[in-house]
Amino acid sequence: MLKDYFEKLYTGSQSDFFALADGAMDREERLFVVTANPEVMMIAQGDPALDAVLCAPSATIVPDGIGVVKAARGLGLELPGRVTGVELAWELIRHAGETGRRVYLYGAKEEVLQALAARVAREAPGALLVGAKNGYDHEDDEVFRDVLAQRPDVVLVALGVPRQELLIARWLERFDKGIFVGVGGSFDVLSGAKQRAPELFLRLNLEWLYRITKEPKRFGRFFRSNLHFLGKVRAIGRLDGR
Repeated sequence: MLKDYFEKLYTGSQSDFFALADGAMDREERLFVVTANPEVMMIAQGDPALDAVLCAPSATIVPDGIGVVKAARGLGLELPGRVTGVELAWELIRHAGETGRRVYLYGAKEEVLQALAARVAREAPGALLVGAKNGYDHEDDEVFRDVLAQRPDVVLVALGVPRQELLIARWLERFDKGIFVGVGGSFDVLSGAKQRAPELFLRLNLEWLYRITKEPKRFGRFFRSNLHFLGKVRAIGRLDGR
């Protein structure tokens, strides 16, 4: 149920979560992060497999979308703000570079992946890139057999929801360490293939609006998922007497 996602939602600041994830990497622990916006939560409502992943104790849900932050606050949770997938992905790469950790990238188009690999080599040269495979020419489980063999400290999977979360969840128990994050379209932004919203949009929590102006085809999907999400959040609030 949607309420279950909010009950396990991370409620600290983005900087605090970065410290938590970096610390888990340093201690060679295992951490599976789901970056959630309203669309992710609504997909899970109609997909029992993804719902099970989000509700599992092994998954840590962070509020990527401002809609999730506002809904959580409306339900009485104290959230300082978003924990964005794109910034988390780069923070993990940056920390891996500082500490000589192993990084595996899976997903996006080949040219995007190569541009991101070049940026990692340029800006986080201490990171050991032990795998970089695009999301079009490979079979998911075959890639994760290689991921398992490489024993990376960071695994970023950019295949879209729910494919990336289901793949990570299917293999997670076979790993004894690693920070695993499904990062959607973050490789496009981190590689420079797509421009992130200007600072003003980010500061006003209007990144979603900027993305729609750049990709109008997103509007219908965005509107439907957010409208349904809002209705379900209001229903939870009524049940809780809010």
